[in-house]
Amino acid sequence: MGKKIKGRKRHIVVDSLGNLLHVIIHAANVFDSIKGGIVAKEALERYEHLELFCADGGYQGTTVLYIIQELKKLIWISPKIKSPQVSPKRWIVERTFAWLGNFRRLVIDFEKSIHYAAEMIRIAMITIMLNKLDNSSCF
Repeated sequence: MGKKIKGRKRHIVVDSLGNLLHVIIHAANVFDSIKGGIVAKEALERYEHLELFCADGGYQGTTVLYIIQELKKLIWISPKIKSPQVSPKRWIVERTFAWLGNFRRLVIDFEKSIHYAAEMIRIAMITIMLNKLDNSSCF
C-alpha cells in the first residue's frame, strides 16, 4: 500500500461514521508521535465534545502522554494485527482515506502549499458527503 504523496503526511480526525472533522498536513520528516498531540489539540478546540481518540501504533509515546496528561482525554491505540484482518476502529479512518483516494487531485500532491492541499481534502469530503446524502433514501 505505497503512498504516492512524497514529502508530506496527512493526519485526519474522523467521527465514527468516517466524516472528516479535522485535517493537518505537514512535512514527512516529523514523526507521527510528535505531531499527533497537536492534531488532537486542534480537533478538541473545534469539537469540545470529543471524549476518546483512537489511533494506530505510530502515535504511541509522546501523543499518548500529551492526550492523557495535557488534554485530559482518553486514547486507544489499536494493537498490531499480524493477520490480514483490519481493526474495526482503524477501518473507519482507512475507509475515509480510500474515499479520498478516488479523487485524482489527491492521489498525487499537485498543490504547492499545504494549506491548499488541506482545502482540497475538505472539498473532496464535502463532495463525498453530498453524494451520500443524494443516494440516501431519507427524502
